[in-house]
Parts: sequence; structure tokens; C-alpha cells
Amino acid sequence: MAPKREGLAQRRKARGLTQEALADKLGVGRYTVQRWEAGLTEPQPWLRPRLAKELDVSCERLDYLLSGGETDDVDLAPVRVCGHDQPESDEMRRRELLRLFSTVGTLAALPAVDPDRTAYAAEHPSHLDLATLDEYTQLNGQLWQTFLLAPSKGDAMPLVRHQLDILCTGLKHQQDDIVRQRLLALTADLLQLAGEIYFDANAYTDAAHSYTLAADASKTAQDYDLWACAMVRHSFVALYDRQFADAAPMLDLAAAVAERGDRSLSTRHWVSVVHAHAFAGLGDHAACERALDQAEQVRQLDGTVHNGGWLRFDGARLAEERGACYVTLGRHDLAETVLNDALTHRLTTRRRATVLTDLAMIGVHRRDPDKVATYAQTALNLARRTRSGVIARKLQALQPKLAPLLADKQVHKIHTEIAELATV
Repeated sequence: MAPKREGLAQRRKARGLTQEALADKLGVGRYTVQRWEAGLTEPQPWLRPRLAKELDVSCERLDYLLSGGETDDVDLAPVRVCGHDQPESDEMRRRELLRLFSTVGTLAALPAVDPDRTAYAAEHPSHLDLATLDEYTQLNGQLWQTFLLAPSKGDAMPLVRHQLDILCTGLKHQQDDIVRQRLLALTADLLQLAGEIYFDANAYTDAAHSYTLAADASKTAQDYDLWACAMVRHSFVALYDRQFADAAPMLDLAAAVAERGDRSLSTRHWVSVVHAHAFAGLGDHAACERALDQAEQVRQLDGTVHNGGWLRFDGARLAEERGACYVTLGRHDLAETVLNDALTHRLTTRRRATVLTDLAMIGVHRRDPDKVATYAQTALNLARRTRSGVIARKLQALQPKLAPLLADKQVHKIHTEIAELATV
């Protein structure tokens, strides 16, 4: 029988909360809290940051209490909670996630389990059925939504790490071929999400590592759309480093893989639009236009063309993508029209900042300091608010282009603030 979590109950009481009061704050039933404290169930991963906040403890301390630890064993002074710990805690989490990455790589390479032995798994709690895997699929989708909605993308990392640990545990146990295949696909899904978080933090090496493992796991799972998307994300590392010649061959392979995927999904079209960026960087206007035209064919698809997680391309962002390609090609006349049109649509914070920075780049080209200051200042404000490395990187690419306009006080201020942004 699982031990009661006396420390968890003590901490709740120390905060002056009844089980019912805590349940109300978390949006769960009182009996759910009761079962947590009795050691009968675990809080769902997406609830843990909120539970830690209400108890005024860190995620690590919450894990300690959930393991049966007592409050008087450790100092429970208020600390910063999930996603906002001290730098050494962030590094510890990074090492832990990289350990999980290595585990995934090993487990994905192991041969499939002999079906004759699957009966063993059914007799143990570690056995996973299809209904549980359906729940994991929904959870993965919720984790992507958490990432997309979070002002600071790194806040989603503790949840991703926790769920990756659960999936790795499942892969370590005996499973039949169907369950193992789905576990690998779910793991590849979350590895892409981890890579997105690292990419947003400009941790490109870690992002590339996670995308590589995601591609390997997707390949083993024979999920071609998931595999192609992992390769597309990996190509972003080269694109943002302006290594366009390195990105193009990877995108060629992604296109070949996507051709074997689900024709009702937009995977092929997303590969095309990213390929267009590589062609633009290489100065090949004709190839860029062909790729963009291929991406436009996404509008001919019917039904649900993406899953809102590792595949989100539906054509809504084609204007901003086309505009960014035109800026790279130096076709500022074409770029300004489509980028202004993009701003009239509903955009995520990161996408809006990217469009604004591209418009500031056009302002530089036209020697219009007012336009540069207006667009770049707004993008800077968004970068500070979100701490997004993607926005910061985009602004840093703009900074050297500001040199001809530095005599203008507004532009000089923007130049200085971008430099300061890099040190935050």
C-alpha cells in the first residue's frame, strides 16, 4: 500500500487551506486532493505547477512531498516556483532532460519485443493499454497548447520533462508492437516540443539534439509525417544561423519523407514553405516562388489538415512567410504589401514580433527612421515580455543593418536596446 503523504497535508495546512479550498483553487474535486494526500493517485503533470504555486514550494520540493517526504525534514521557506527557479536549477533540469534524451535514443534503437512475452506485461502495472495511450495523446496535445499560450516558453519545460520520463518508463517495459510503436511516436512528439523550447531559448545545440532523437524515434515508429516535421524543425537551426546551404539538403529529405505520409495532412506544404526560406537565403528567387506556390496548395485540402501540436501549418501564415522570404531576397516592394496584410490577421506574439522586425528591416532599406523605430520598438517590447530567444535573434539580425541611421536618436536608442537584450 502506498504511504500517506503527511508532508503534503502538513504543507497545505501550513498555508491555511482545507482540502476543499485547495481543490477549488486548482479546479479539481475535494476527493482528488484527498487521494493525493492518501498516496492513492498522483497530480496530473499540468496541475503540478499550479499545486506548487498554491503550496508556495518549488517543483522539486513538491516532488519530495509527493514521494512521502515530511515538511520538517527540509526548509520549506518560500521559493520561486516551476519555470522561475535559480539558474543552477535550470541547468540541473537541462542535464536531466538530456539524460532522458539519451535514454530515448537507446530505447528507440532496441528491437521490438517478442509478442509471446507480452502476456508478462499485462500482469504488471507497467503494462499500457490503448485507452491509456489515448490519454497520453491528449496530454501531449495539452502540453503543446501550454507551450503555445505561455508568455515564456521555458515555463512548459518541467511538464514536458515529467511526461517524457513517464513515456521512457513505458518504453523500458515489455510492450506489444502496437503499444511500443505508439509510445515511440508520443515520445518523438514531446522531443519536438522540448526542441522548440530549447530553440526559443537560443540553445541550438540542445534543440538539434532533441530533433535528431525525435526523427529517429519517428522513423522507428514509421510515422512519416512526424518524422518529416522533426527534420523541418532541425533545419530551422541551420536557417537561423544563416547556413542555408546546410538547411536545403535536410529539407530535400524531409520532402521525400513527407511524400510517404498522410496526404490529407499539411506536412508537405509546411516543408515547402520552409524550403522557400532556404531558397531565399541562397538567392534563388525562382525556386523560392515555386516552393511558396506549392505551399499555397494547402488551401485545397479538406477537413482537419493539422493537429495543433507538432503540425500546425494550415496556410494562415503564408502571407508572413512569403513576406519574410521577399525581405531576404531584397524584394522590399513585394514584402511590404504582404507583411502589412499579415498584421491585419490574428498572430501569436512571436509571429507578430517577427513580422514587425521584417517591416523594420524594410524601413532601414528605405532610410525611414520613424518606421524603423515604430516597428522595432514594438518588437523589442514583445521580446522583453516573452523572453523569447527567437524574437531576440531576429532583432539581433536587424541591429547591424541600423548603422546608416544611427544619427537618428530613436534608431540609436533601438540599437542600444537590442544590444542590452542580448545580455538579459
